[in-house]
Amino acid sequence: MTKETRIAAAINLDGTGQYDIKTGIGFLDHMLEQLSRHSLIDITLRAEGDLHIDYHHTTEDSGIVLGECLSKALAGRAGIRRYGSALIPMDETLTEVALDASNRPYLIWKVNFSKPKLGTMDTELFKEWFQAFAQLGGLTLHVWNHYGENNHHIVESCFKGLARALRVACEVDPRQATAVPSTKGVL
Repeated sequence: MTKETRIAAAINLDGTGQYDIKTGIGFLDHMLEQLSRHSLIDITLRAEGDLHIDYHHTTEDSGIVLGECLSKALAGRAGIRRYGSALIPMDETLTEVALDASNRPYLIWKVNFSKPKLGTMDTELFKEWFQAFAQLGGLTLHVWNHYGENNHHIVESCFKGLARALRVACEVDPRQATAVPSTKGVL
């Protein structure tokens, strides 16, 4: 909780893609629902923010809180596959997402929009959400939109790509169910 937002969230990595999300920003809710559904991570999130100013704080802080939830759920990161990637076609759009759940946060964002707004939401806020999620989730995250014309499709393919990559990276690897996937022994 800050002076700008109040957010409560919970996730279940071993879920079925069930969600109950209310941020006050319809398009962000839609994207987080896609994240849940396609990652099979159950997400419950309630956010109240200073939407009378703009959507920045609520968007960024929801990424922070969900990233914290992910990092906490991964705990010592033992047994996970660690790496995940996805190539997502969506009509005229193609987006690639690759991630390493290494606990070394970094974002590469190669996504361009043709308009500054998508509905009432500033398109620049999507990078802010992914940056916050990667930082607090401990993810090295690369998001690359190869091409696309429809901004809705571009954003949605980014969230679906993240979801599918997370689904693989966070799965337990039965061949190393208790080992940390690093020669250092920690992540």
